[in-house]
Amino acid sequence: MPDDSTDLDLARGLRLATGRLARRLRRMFVDGGEGLAFLELAVLHRLAASGPTSPGALANDEGVTGAAVAAALTHLQSLGLVGRSKHPVDGRRAIVAISDAGRQALNQRDSALLERIHEVLRDHLDEHDRTQLAAAIPLLEKVAEKL
Repeated sequence: MPDDSTDLDLARGLRLATGRLARRLRRMFVDGGEGLAFLELAVLHRLAASGPTSPGALANDEGVTGAAVAAALTHLQSLGLVGRSKHPVDGRRAIVAISDAGRQALNQRDSALLERIHEVLRDHLDEHDRTQLAAAIPLLEKVAEKL
């Protein structure tokens, strides 16, 4: 029978470690230049991955208000990282798409972040550590799926 106190300690340790990792990755990603906020980067990623969509769908997908997405899109458009057009069927609605400059900015940021992670793995973890980390990734994905 599982020991609840051990499981609670494991849950606490997982929360703390993944939270710290997430904060550091987020800070590294956001500090990568252009002065973009995390929501702006999330919008760029979503547009790059899913293609053009409406501002309302972006707000819904990101779990933020329409006003927050509107402000993010205004800033991204002023930098030339996204473009807006009218919906092909309903001209009253807007469609937003990532621009080539936006895709390039994301690719540069992703490459820099992945290189930094690679350096840490290579320079600070031995083969045994890297093997354990690789084995943990599917477990972390499984936990994330169930949360």
